[in-house]
Amino acid sequence: MANKSRLTKLSNGLRIATCEMPHAETAAMGIWASVGGRHEPASLNGISHFIEHMLFKGTQRRSARRIMEEVEGVGGDMNAFTAEERTCYYATAAAEFFPRVCDVLCDIYMNPRFSPRDIDRERGVIAEEILMYEDEPSSRVQELLENTQWAGHPLGRPITGTLQTIEGMDASAFRAYRSSHYNAPSTVVTAAGKIQHDEVVEKVTALLSGLPTGKSPAAKPFPSRQKSPRIVTEARDIQQTQLSLALPAFSHRDERRFALHLLNVILGANASSRLFQEMREKRGLCYSVSSHWLSLNDGGALGISAGLDRRNLEKSLRLILAQFDLLRKKTIGSAELRRAKEYTIGSNRMSLERSSSQNARLGGSLLAQGKIVDPETVNERLRAVTPDDILAVAREILDPSRLTIAVVGPNPDEPMIKKLLAP
Repeated sequence: MANKSRLTKLSNGLRIATCEMPHAETAAMGIWASVGGRHEPASLNGISHFIEHMLFKGTQRRSARRIMEEVEGVGGDMNAFTAEERTCYYATAAAEFFPRVCDVLCDIYMNPRFSPRDIDRERGVIAEEILMYEDEPSSRVQELLENTQWAGHPLGRPITGTLQTIEGMDASAFRAYRSSHYNAPSTVVTAAGKIQHDEVVEKVTALLSGLPTGKSPAAKPFPSRQKSPRIVTEARDIQQTQLSLALPAFSHRDERRFALHLLNVILGANASSRLFQEMREKRGLCYSVSSHWLSLNDGGALGISAGLDRRNLEKSLRLILAQFDLLRKKTIGSAELRRAKEYTIGSNRMSLERSSSQNARLGGSLLAQGKIVDPETVNERLRAVTPDDILAVAREILDPSRLTIAVVGPNPDEPMIKKLLAP
């Protein structure tokens, strides 16, 4: 029996989406808030992430320990994440325990305790998380990259906040921010697996009926595209140099996103990609190199990351720039494009055999597109991409004059990088 997706919108604006998977033995659920790091003022940088942590610290009915025991005690898994434009609380368990999972998730979303004692304790936890990322060169280089690429914009601030900003947050700040950002129109509930849509709607409606009406939070417009390269380096006494690059890209609402997705695969998203083959397999310059696409409501970024010996930095940058130039000048072959399509479509189909992936698909689709997008419709759009479409996107995106480059490692050679990027 085929999977079936359905969407119900309640009168207060809350959206509930499900994917019934009769063959599954599990059920997954997510509560998504369309609020993230880019919605925060500078003085409250990190508050979305801090609130995410605090929702697991207890409600009027449950202690922090009981919250986790109720899900993990039946073999389930529960977690959350905060991103640029969304925060998600999710859990997966055997289908028979879906009512319990639903009750726990709705309880933490609706009734966080925000105890001052818990806040002070969790402030220390988040401080350690911030310091952990500071100590990880691969995380630090990404933070430097984003801060430079989106300088002066909320997107350029760390989602975790800083030691200074989290120090000033208290229960009153959490309640005020949650009241103004967590409402019915900004919330999406998703469920996938061995569930029934009508039963999910009935249960969620009862548990989340207290969500206030309001508007989805507004965000500062996406930064205008830069017109010249930006470079940031940080010297560290470590064994490996971390390199990260970014270029302005399309949003997840842009019709060119399908061609960009395939361009990303061709460039560096898997082990048969051009960068992986050129830098690792043919020349042994690095252990890891990859490309990735961050898509947002009104913009995005195409990024490249690599870890390598400092002595190979210039050679690696030259190879990356050479691939940019090649992709902008020469139409890719039909065989290479076919492999990229089959890889992407195959990966999509395999992931959707899991209830957790179907659950994530529903939430991402509703927040990005405002509707449930059928996976096969996406696959059809991918199959329709032509070599000329890839060429047009490459010419638009892979422009070295718009590059941001960040390097963390021993004696980073910034003058060399500037010389490479000179017109």
